[in-house]
Amino acid sequence: MEDTPLVNGELISSQTCISDKNMIHELGLKGFGEIEKEKLFLKSFETLYLLYTKRLILKKSKKPIDFDYFMSMCQKIDSNILTKFLIYRDLRNRGYVVKDGFGFGSDFRVYERGQYGEKGAKFLIFGLNEGQQEKMGNLQKKIEEIAQMGKEPIIAVIERRGEVIYYKINKMNFYENKSRLEESFQL
Repeated sequence: MEDTPLVNGELISSQTCISDKNMIHELGLKGFGEIEKEKLFLKSFETLYLLYTKRLILKKSKKPIDFDYFMSMCQKIDSNILTKFLIYRDLRNRGYVVKDGFGFGSDFRVYERGQYGEKGAKFLIFGLNEGQQEKMGNLQKKIEEIAQMGKEPIIAVIERRGEVIYYKINKMNFYENKSRLEESFQL
């Protein structure tokens, strides 16, 4: 991240807008944001990351906005933003390019190191906080859909201390053992 230059951004509604053409190019190469009408728009977790790493000077109507203030703004809109930020920060610090998920309940698409722009995302990650419950049927459906796309499903669990632990998951089958079930109910 040290090689990402200092960036100036402006908050427009709830999105960070980068107008400097050199910065758009630099950030685009590193997988940040989406280009729209010759401007780069960052997702909230990308903005938080750049604020956290002190690589972004964010302003709204010439008034500076810091990490804490932007986080509180985001939490009013998305109750899961802290979870997303922690996962995003961890993956970026590990050298991965991370983009917004595209369905199946996934939070992020993650590209193999050095593959961004050359190949599609290899992993689809969905985040859970420690203790959060997920129904097995929902999880199984997500896994099947992701696997059909040729992607690897990963669950990122945020521990209470904020540490992220990743679990690669595969298709699972639960078979009902009818013969033993019937035996146990015979009197």
